[in-house]
Amino acid sequence: MRKFNFLFWPVLSGILVALLLLQYFPALTQGPDSGLPFQRNNSATQVSSGPQSYADAVEAASPAVVNIYTRTIIKQEVHPLFNDPFFRRFFDDDSIPQRERIQSSLGSGVILSDQGYIVTNNHVIAGADSIIVALKDGREAIATVVGTDPETDLALLKVNLPALPVINLNDSDNLRVGDVVLAIGNPFGVGQTVTMGIISATERNSLGINTYENFIQTDAAINPGNSGGALIDTHGNLIGINTAIFSKSGGSQGIGFAIPSSLTKQVMQDLISHGRVIRGWVGIEGQAMTPQLAESFGLKESQGVIIAGVYRDSPAHKGGLQPGDIILSIDDKPIVDGRRSMIEVARYRPGEQIKVVILREGKQQTVDITIGERPRQEPSQ
Repeated sequence: MRKFNFLFWPVLSGILVALLLLQYFPALTQGPDSGLPFQRNNSATQVSSGPQSYADAVEAASPAVVNIYTRTIIKQEVHPLFNDPFFRRFFDDDSIPQRERIQSSLGSGVILSDQGYIVTNNHVIAGADSIIVALKDGREAIATVVGTDPETDLALLKVNLPALPVINLNDSDNLRVGDVVLAIGNPFGVGQTVTMGIISATERNSLGINTYENFIQTDAAINPGNSGGALIDTHGNLIGINTAIFSKSGGSQGIGFAIPSSLTKQVMQDLISHGRVIRGWVGIEGQAMTPQLAESFGLKESQGVIIAGVYRDSPAHKGGLQPGDIILSIDDKPIVDGRRSMIEVARYRPGEQIKVVILREGKQQTVDITIGERPRQEPSQ
């Protein structure tokens, strides 16, 4: 018994000391560092860096996004016999009975100026006999067409209404893949709708949608009726005009395309100032460089554009460019993609000079070209 008492007090004292150490030094319970990250349940480290709501961005931008309703009158002849040339010659064109059918369509638009300028897609208003713009605040107005640019699928409208809400523009050249974006429009005519996604890619081209393609790709849901609507950032600034979707079913597949705000702004300013879009032009027909062609020309990389043809009296013709020349760079910028280079040339203003480095018969030459204005392309019937 005396032996037990002798051991009891030292053991009890040790237990009490251990409890005190664990209470004031909890790190002593952790094992040796294994090299793996250790996560503590610390609320300060788990606060998300992104906003919990995008309501402020939507509240700032949505009043400037409008619904667009168009009406097109289609005349139809009452009987197929009137299409027969033999039968038709017995009638004057004015005496052939016809009936009219009204075709309606819908889309979206964005107010860019308090003077009433609204940008939308050209395909939304093409051929329309009347265009009605409906604002989020309930007001409606008949819009007139200021100008169109089928090559970028943009159109500029104007309405006469006071105190119009205007969206802020952000520089789309600074966008990064992974940025959160919001699409605002009128899908399927259900009313103004907001969807969210990220930027999936930038500078998408070679899609065969427009002549000049420099799209922002996003997975924010875009559906019929969203065309011409706004793609905004998380601060409510406009970064693009929703234009097209890639879909086999006609619905959203998570691949949508928007025209960058920087290009939209340029088109709007040209349409207001000149009634048309002024683009730089050199007047060549190019052929893409392939690895096989590059090897045959003795090039180490498949870069550059082969000149397949030169328009007579064009800037390229006056500057001495010839079919068979290979354009290696323009203003010290190497030619990586022919379509992208065409877009770069279009940004120059007529009268500006560019330095073109070409390869002719195995020798490099530098040629100065004075930019001309690209002839206006009439829409195909």
